[in-house]
Amino acid sequence: MLALWACVLMATRAAGGEVQARADWGGFFESAGATGTIVVADLRDGRDEVFVWNEERAKTRFSPASTFKIPHALFALDSGVVTDEFQKFQWDGRKRSIESWNQDQDLRSSMRNSTVWVYEAIAKIGREGERAYLEKIGCGNADPGGTEPFWVEGNLAVSAFEQVDFLRKLYRNMLPFSVAHQMLVKDIMVVEAGRDWILRAKTGWSGAIGWWVGWVERASGPVFFALNIDTPGKLADLPERGSVARAVLESIGALPTK
Repeated sequence: MLALWACVLMATRAAGGEVQARADWGGFFESAGATGTIVVADLRDGRDEVFVWNEERAKTRFSPASTFKIPHALFALDSGVVTDEFQKFQWDGRKRSIESWNQDQDLRSSMRNSTVWVYEAIAKIGREGERAYLEKIGCGNADPGGTEPFWVEGNLAVSAFEQVDFLRKLYRNMLPFSVAHQMLVKDIMVVEAGRDWILRAKTGWSGAIGWWVGWVERASGPVFFALNIDTPGKLADLPERGSVARAVLESIGALPTK
């Protein structure tokens, strides 16, 4: 019971903690020629500090694009549409512009390759099923309406602050899904690791907005982040998602300097 109350109190503080502006982080965006925002929640060494560049934008909801693959994988596992990380999704033979999509996939490869057609198949949960899950986890405006895929071109929208709140719950296995499913999704989110750190993250791009969200795990605690930027240059702007976020995380010692 005491452990449960500790988790509840921690979650409450996470959602309502004081936010500190980091004007100096604007230099990283300026150097990249990018317009956007980043939210960072630093929980190392017993801290619980939330920092932000461009707070007003961080409160603004945008299409989550492929960052939605994180909760979508949980929906798929919970509903039984996907049984485990080994289930195969057979490629339909249709050539798509991203070569890594043109082959059979499983949950792990579809997260790594951001394979849209797999998650379109997962969407057979149905609009009302999707809406129920979205409301269950409090995902942004929880609206799966509009053009398909609804998480890219439809009505679903989420803010950077909301992305970080969701990731914090996932990290602690506090979402309304089985612990096994939450552990699996965290496992397939790993993109990099060093001797004493692990980076779990997911990119996203709606065509107009680019995202990079996730967290760095260290022995001293996790550092969560959610960045979004405008992408007027389309594909040419996408590398700035990682370069700006990495610069911020390196500046606070969350990621090692390359």
